[in-house]
Amino acid sequence: MLARINSAALFGVEAHLIDVEIDLSQGLPLLSIVGLPDLAVKESKDRLRSAIKNTGFHFPVKKITINLAPADLKKEGAAFDLPMALGILSAEGVILKEALDQYLIVGELSLDGRIKPVKGALSIGILAKHLGKKGVILPAANGAEAAVVAGIHVLGMETLPQVIEFASGRLDLPPVAVNIPHLLSEPLSYSEDYSEVKGQAHAKRALEIAAAGGHNILMVGPPGSGKTMLAKRFPSILPRMHFEESLEVTQVHSVVGLLPESEPLLRTRPFRSPHHTISDAGLIGGGQVPRPGEVSLAHNGVLFLDELPEFKRNVLEVLRQPLEEGKVTISRASASLTYPSRIMLVAAMNPCPCGYFTDPQRNCVCTPTTIQRYRSKVSGPLLDRIDLHIEVPAVPFRDLTIETKDETSESIQTRVQKARALQLTRYQEDGIRSNAQLRPKHLKKYCQIDEPSKRLLEMAMEKLGLSARAYNRILKVARSIADLDQRKDISTPDISEAIQYRSLDRKILA
Repeated sequence: MLARINSAALFGVEAHLIDVEIDLSQGLPLLSIVGLPDLAVKESKDRLRSAIKNTGFHFPVKKITINLAPADLKKEGAAFDLPMALGILSAEGVILKEALDQYLIVGELSLDGRIKPVKGALSIGILAKHLGKKGVILPAANGAEAAVVAGIHVLGMETLPQVIEFASGRLDLPPVAVNIPHLLSEPLSYSEDYSEVKGQAHAKRALEIAAAGGHNILMVGPPGSGKTMLAKRFPSILPRMHFEESLEVTQVHSVVGLLPESEPLLRTRPFRSPHHTISDAGLIGGGQVPRPGEVSLAHNGVLFLDELPEFKRNVLEVLRQPLEEGKVTISRASASLTYPSRIMLVAAMNPCPCGYFTDPQRNCVCTPTTIQRYRSKVSGPLLDRIDLHIEVPAVPFRDLTIETKDETSESIQTRVQKARALQLTRYQEDGIRSNAQLRPKHLKKYCQIDEPSKRLLEMAMEKLGLSARAYNRILKVARSIADLDQRKDISTPDISEAIQYRSLDRKILA
């Protein structure tokens, strides 16, 4: 007897259709699984036997061959347990073969027949809709996650007998439903706020501009000046994610298994802060079958690199592609996968190894050679891809003790939200979400400047020795400054302020 069940496997952030074919024939009792299964898939034969027997069904004493097609794609994980068990029971005649044809089925089985959660339920739901299937059958714990996809029936199952009852027509289950508009409209709460940061008005202004345009930013200052404190509060002023952005972020976290069960759709922008000992594979992704790294987990959010020069040189250099293209491609012998990585890079570093080169209160003990070696760890091409470079000086005692009511993150976020709304309207025909994503062809159209601004920019380019890429970055930052003021045209003061945020490129870091 032959049976076929539709399932899915994850490759990158996308799911691919897998046909689970089961053949029962006379011969010595043997269960073999073919179609490039990994060890976890091969071990499922023991789980299948125990789960079927312990739920009161008969496990066939026959030669059982299970093929996972297409056979040239590597199959990983335990998500094929449920479709394989249903295929065996279908081949035995326990359930009708046509009963589950319109569903994609995934799930890991425990020995007592309970269905455990799997990774990538959202991607599987997207695949089901793309293929025109009626819906998906998966673990109840993954139901809300897959239900984010509109237009399909999502059936969350607790046990193997429950699925069999449904397939036999003796159980009617309502599909899992998620109210997306209500979910997206709920207020977001942050544990940290910019009103807690004393002083540093210049740094707060630069971070507001970075948030308004989606720009990368580098903070340079002595230890204890508040660089990390400012960075950790940066997500609290970023604009809320649209549904498409939330879907992209949720999909990446889902395939890695980092999606909280209580949150079917991530609404806050990710904030990732890897340690400086991280490898290049940990940062951009890797493995025999490439998995997402920190830059992909920070997609549509913030990647914070503290103590930037302490990262290995080769680790920093792999950031060039995600910073420039918003995606990262990882090639291995078994597969070549592309992950989204549209990130905002927030980096922090000391001006020298001891940290006090620019501090007027403390003496620097580093030699010029040591300082030069320290700064050269961050290459010029990488610096060119960081839009804003700012100094974060030590906070004076007076600013720490003075009782002032500093601006809250909520009020800053309101201005940022208005600036981003202006950009979404302006670039809706170009498929761009922020000023940081502008290409050279867009700069000519949206970042035109008058003659005084051109002369000012030309003088700055000559005196500071800025690159052509830095020129483009200045125009993008100036565009964001104008957007914060809700102005259509870029003015000379906007260009002047934008140049100020590039001056550290050569003044401090050359």
